Amino acid sequence: MSKDKILVIDDESNIRSSLQGILEDEGYAVLTAETGEDGLRLLEKQAVDLLLLDVWLPEMSGLDVLKRIKPGEDTPPVIMISGHGTIETAVQATKLGAFDFLEKPLSLEKVIVTVQNALRQRKLEAENVELREKVKTRYHLVGEGRSIRKLREEIGTAAPSNGRVLIYGENGTGKEFIAR
Repeated sequence: MSKDKILVIDDESNIRSSLQGILEDEGYAVLTAETGEDGLRLLEKQAVDLLLLDVWLPEMSGLDVLKRIKPGEDTPPVIMISGHGTIETAVQATKLGAFDFLEKPLSLEKVIVTVQNALRQRKLEAENVELREKVKTRYHLVGEGRSIRKLREEIGTAAPSNGRVLIYGENGTGKEFIAR
């Protein structure tokens, strides 16, 4: 089983090194970046499972970085960290898609629990998508004839509604299959 990969973006070297040490002790692979631009470049090159992102960075703020990475597909959860956080900043970060917001000085236990929760949430969401795809493809009509295409179209019309539908036909023709 591969280690979860975490990217820490913070302009304070002591925060980066302490987070790296703590997270590596917990069994995670950790990458670090000093600026938002460096972090975005790293994200382009490597996939990560989680991002710890400081709000106040030189040039490009953590919120700007968050805006740039959230629109993409399969983006990692982001935990924002700040020593000068306000409620407004936390709300804005959450609206932009941040998983959580931690204030400095960081509590080691809280960092570890928040990281574990974010990674668990990401895995559950991926599993949910996978299971939905399995359920969706469980029942599949075979055939491309005109009558099968017409049947698919009728199912597509009736399925999203809450209306009642009468399905009739000979024994063994697939009425229960169509109902599902």
